[in-house]
Amino acid sequence: MDKSTAPIGLFDSGIGGTSIWKEIHNLLPNEDTIYLADSKNAPYGQKSKEEIIELSFKNTEYLLEQNSKIIVVACNTATTNAIKELRAKYDVPFIGIEPAIKPAAFNTKTKTIGILATKGTLSSELFYKTVSSLEGINVIEQVGYNLVKLIEEGKLGSPEIKELLEEYLNPMIEANIDHLVLGCSHYPYLVPQIRKILPESVKIIDSGEAVAKQTKAILEKNNLLNTNSHKNKNAFYTNADTTVLKSILNNEYEVLNKDF
Repeated sequence: MDKSTAPIGLFDSGIGGTSIWKEIHNLLPNEDTIYLADSKNAPYGQKSKEEIIELSFKNTEYLLEQNSKIIVVACNTATTNAIKELRAKYDVPFIGIEPAIKPAAFNTKTKTIGILATKGTLSSELFYKTVSSLEGINVIEQVGYNLVKLIEEGKLGSPEIKELLEEYLNPMIEANIDHLVLGCSHYPYLVPQIRKILPESVKIIDSGEAVAKQTKAILEKNNLLNTNSHKNKNAFYTNADTTVLKSILNNEYEVLNKDF
């Protein structure tokens, strides 16, 4: 059975994974997509590993019911805590999203890099292994407490976010970082505010483009790339209020409220 015309499924703890969806949509315009925002359970970063795995199973099963041919875990916390279990349980290709620590470590001149991520990502075994493999690099880790919550509440550009970002980033600036890794798919939406705080010389890295390229590569490898030229369908579902997800998509797409 030809599954190449089936949709790409994506899930996140909320609206943040749309930053990943946008990169995939730009790179693969022929592909249909289904996006799940599990905003009712956001943020994942404060939950236990067991809870994160359970939620990831639930999201995956809904996407498989919609005939998804590949699943993008558009959430750093879900990837670092549940990707191994997802791959073991389901017979479908999975694309994970991890903080881009290695490119930052490879390119740093000051030998000091910063990472802003959720508690769930920074305390995961996968993240620990990545950081432990780096030699001679000072990695300054900072949990982005309350940032996801504020973004989910539609408070981008708010004074509360500005205050938190200054608190989290100023010690990194003092430590002379030259790369800041965004370890949560919500955080690319904070880049305009982050830019106002960081020196121009600091490079901001997120994983969106790399995830899109990896998605394309895995689709090609499995003969799942949709080569049909058609107006693609993009479905967005949230189990919370639709307003913030609609606005982050510039009100260009219909967003349905669904209890998945």
